[in-house]
Amino acid sequence: MYKKLVTVHTALAAFFLPMGLMYAITGGLYSIGNKGDYKTTEHKLTLAEPLPNELSGLVAIVEKELASRQIAQPSGGAGVKKGGTSYYLEWTGSRLDVELHPTADPNQATLKLKETTTHRFFVQLHKAKGATAFKWFAAVWMVGLVTLFLTGGLMAFTTRPYRKLAMVSGVLGVAVFAALAMTS
Repeated sequence: MYKKLVTVHTALAAFFLPMGLMYAITGGLYSIGNKGDYKTTEHKLTLAEPLPNELSGLVAIVEKELASRQIAQPSGGAGVKKGGTSYYLEWTGSRLDVELHPTADPNQATLKLKETTTHRFFVQLHKAKGATAFKWFAAVWMVGLVTLFLTGGLMAFTTRPYRKLAMVSGVLGVAVFAALAMTS
């Protein structure tokens, strides 16, 4: 039984190492304020009629503009956001965020294209802004991570030289987590 646990634990640890490092590094940096950057460009659009206020109409305008510039659509979701006394479209993804803002002139709009830097790209993946396949892989990663904890815990608690260390570390981990969570 122990050999099977070690085999499963080792295989999962090696397979999920890149994913684990990505989540650990981006999450740690994000929590201290380093979220990565964008390279932003703005484009003035001339409109035949004022911007619609519903999502589908705004997305249609952006889709047409992106296609005319031969730019792939963002991989995440689009939504209408309130900005001051107005509204705008925000469509996010792992490589590109797009915003479509009204202007004082109802026949013009501003299209912001925000290309992610490498670090921001990984932050966006961490925030589930990637394509569907990556989101599914992240769900598999979650199962893999829980399995890693369970197999590692079982190995530690069932091996005499590590049992006491595992128990003390486990209790300390729960106590520190609870204390920090309660004071946050």
